[in-house]
Amino acid sequence: MKRFSPLDTLFSRRVRPCGSHGRRWTLSLMLALAGMGGAFCAQAQTPAWPAKPVKIVIPFAPGGGVDILTRAIANRLQQRWGQPIVVENRAGAGSIIGADLVAKSLPDGYTLLATVNQTMVANRFLYKSLPYDPDKSFDPITLMVVSDQLLIAHVGLPANNLKELVALARREPGKLAYGSFGIGSQPHLLYETLKVREGIDLLHVPYKGITPNLAALAAGEVVLGTGSAAVAAPLIAAGKIKPLTVAGAQPMPQYPKVPTSVEQGFPYVQTSIWYAMFAPAGTPVPVLERVRNDVREILTDPAFAEAHATSKGLTVVAGDRAQLVRTIREESQLAGEQIKAAKVQPE
Repeated sequence: MKRFSPLDTLFSRRVRPCGSHGRRWTLSLMLALAGMGGAFCAQAQTPAWPAKPVKIVIPFAPGGGVDILTRAIANRLQQRWGQPIVVENRAGAGSIIGADLVAKSLPDGYTLLATVNQTMVANRFLYKSLPYDPDKSFDPITLMVVSDQLLIAHVGLPANNLKELVALARREPGKLAYGSFGIGSQPHLLYETLKVREGIDLLHVPYKGITPNLAALAAGEVVLGTGSAAVAAPLIAAGKIKPLTVAGAQPMPQYPKVPTSVEQGFPYVQTSIWYAMFAPAGTPVPVLERVRNDVREILTDPAFAEAHATSKGLTVVAGDRAQLVRTIREESQLAGEQIKAAKVQPE
């Protein structure tokens, strides 16, 4: 004699309906089960991010501050994500080439941008037409670090501070050349502002990045430039270049004896450089949050921060999206005023 379990009774009552109501119920059940199966299949087919190598584009030549820091972060991200992180330098046109590459990439989280202020701030005023929109082509991820800058000079320049530099430029108009990493870059705007405010004549020589700029300065091709402590320190230690002033109000811990521009009576000679990370506009929010959280955790790790940031004159910010958006908006207003004062015409 066959035994029936409670489940047999349950299914015998629910899977054997008669008439049109029964047929409709059976059809509804089949459709529901099919839908559930499709959802499970779709979920199974959607890989977790990242499922393949991630590329971080740097729109400058290798060896600059943002390049050095990003590569250190990439090493840590590779350990966390279990996927290769490829750091690719796409220098040229004041960071436009690399930024445009990222702006036109698929917004899937597999192509990111690590860059400095110029890309999102100054370039909008320096070019009549940009291939990307600084406000709409990217999803801001995080403001990583910020740093005051040093005004630096070739070691043979007969000036040791900002006052002596201005006096020398007045005696030798048009003979002193400064290097930058492109039209509208931070050193270009800073020295052009100094020219206008002090009525001096300096020559501008643009390079494709901070590394070739510093190499030219060390070789004496140009006699003036700017740089963070992170990138200038090796050449200062080697006796090839020297700091003239800190372009800000606060002394730099690495160079406490170097006077600030404010101390020397040049309060308008203030500038800082920041490094930030972006993704193409439309990148899924969960991916943006994953990148942001992981980068912030890496930067705020005390050992990492000391080794790769604070010891090099960089202040860790590791901010959120809103902070980066606000910083871009505020600096864009200031940069517009500086560019106008420096009489720089858009190309």
